Amino acid sequence: MTPQPHDDLTGARVLITGGAGFIGTALRGALAAAGARPALLDSLSAYGPTTLTLLGTGTDDPHLTVGDINDEPLVRRLVANADYVVHAAAHSSVHGCTTDPQTAVRSNLAGTDTVLRAVAAARNVRRFVLLSTAQVYGHGAPHTPRPEQAGVFTEDQQLDPLNIYANSKLWAEGHTRQLLSVAEHDFTILRPFSVYGPGQVPKKGAASWVVAQFTMYAALGQQLLLNNGGRQIRDFIFRDDVADAIVRCLTIPAAAGRTLNLGTGAQTSVREVAEHVRRHFPNAEIVDAPRVAQDPLGACADTTRMQAVLDWSPSVGVGDGIDRYVQWVRHAPNAIPDWMRAETSNSRINAWRSPAPVPL
Repeated sequence: MTPQPHDDLTGARVLITGGAGFIGTALRGALAAAGARPALLDSLSAYGPTTLTLLGTGTDDPHLTVGDINDEPLVRRLVANADYVVHAAAHSSVHGCTTDPQTAVRSNLAGTDTVLRAVAAARNVRRFVLLSTAQVYGHGAPHTPRPEQAGVFTEDQQLDPLNIYANSKLWAEGHTRQLLSVAEHDFTILRPFSVYGPGQVPKKGAASWVVAQFTMYAALGQQLLLNNGGRQIRDFIFRDDVADAIVRCLTIPAAAGRTLNLGTGAQTSVREVAEHVRRHFPNAEIVDAPRVAQDPLGACADTTRMQAVLDWSPSVGVGDGIDRYVQWVRHAPNAIPDWMRAETSNSRINAWRSPAPVPL
């Protein structure tokens, strides 16, 4: 059942797996503003009560079902009551997947399979949206077809995932295409680049979340460590822009069966982020540090297809977005996790070294 041009989301039931997370809660707000009826499924394993409260959810949230995406009867019941499904649930940090591959496989592979099979069996679902990641590009293809495309990731280029997290997302993309194509179900795959914004609370070892990390470490008076000298390139896209793009993606017919980058098309180095944060915290010390294992050198998104299909572009520039995040942290100092307060520069560098996987 492909969405039609006249479709809107008024009264539509939208299931968001991982709905209590950073992107899930932003999407929930955007869907409610569009007149939809969002329903959240989340195990609440990613964040503690303080962060969940900051994200506007928790165990007393009437729209939240606390449960596991591997619980097949539960997932099938929720999918059977949905018009659209957005699959955002994942064991989502590179460090977390590397140190605990068993959980990564259970969540990102087995859990995704459970959700997809439920969607394939439910004729009511109009579109399934998979949130993948720009990490599937790795460092990028070794030889780009055109010199001007260097430093830009396009949806059809060679993929080279560098870590377990990225590899699991690449598998999820393929499984989505294969299973839902056979079932003749509509789907769209989205590859968000570096999502950031108010509500983002770093996880241990998640070195790529540099806007949140640099802001919080600067607020604590700690050093801003630039892995690889901060030369990595990122395409930072604001959380609210990502939510808006997902909402548009649900009902636009041209998005059917497509894979789309979600980015701004603007290159920003990690060092530039640190320097921008330091404007708010002039005493913050910027220090070079070794490159994190399995951390992509990065590039920005080719947004040509995204703009054409969604008839949309992000509205928040990275400078404005960082300013908004800094103000959020200043107004919500309890957002800074206790583990960050206890860290030192040496402990952070040691944690970033190539982690040893947990034995299976």
